[in-house]
Amino acid sequence: MKRVLVPLAEGFEELEAVTIIDVLRRAGIDVVVASLGDSLVAGSHGIRIAADTPLAALAEQEFDMIAMPGGMPGADHLKKDARVAALIQHLQRQGKPVAAICAAPMVLAAAGALDGRRATSYPGFLDDATRTTVVDEAVVNDNGVITSRGPGTALDFALALVAELAGGPARDQVEAALQRDRAAR
Repeated sequence: MKRVLVPLAEGFEELEAVTIIDVLRRAGIDVVVASLGDSLVAGSHGIRIAADTPLAALAEQEFDMIAMPGGMPGADHLKKDARVAALIQHLQRQGKPVAAICAAPMVLAAAGALDGRRATSYPGFLDDATRTTVVDEAVVNDNGVITSRGPGTALDFALALVAELAGGPARDQVEAALQRDRAAR
């Protein structure tokens, strides 16, 4: 079973985090929600989510992907955490996917994961990423580096993560069960 780490920092974007966690779990993917500090993490809109574990407890564990929600100042906290950067770099060395939405692609950029790649983010958060081709698309998957624009693209982003980890048929099955109008996307 594929295993994904979703790190939460104070000020994360709730809609993005819950969508990532929910959709991946619907696909039968093991999702570990880790807090940078306390187990109860407050999002940018005051919604508190209990993490499964503190990030510190996962030091020796392996994952198939890291998927980071945006939100501020949550993404900035992720960017400043050396453990997150080390995990991103470790996964990339292993050829495993890394993913971020909204403001969180700046975390990937700071870790060097976007160098020479196409990516998207919430407007303005990749302005300093000079070694990245920033595009205006809902979701970008450049060879296993998956980025997305913001809360409005969270479902598309989460479904792209399912496709990356479990394949297109799994993605289609999850989407069909959501009763989403495919013509609307």
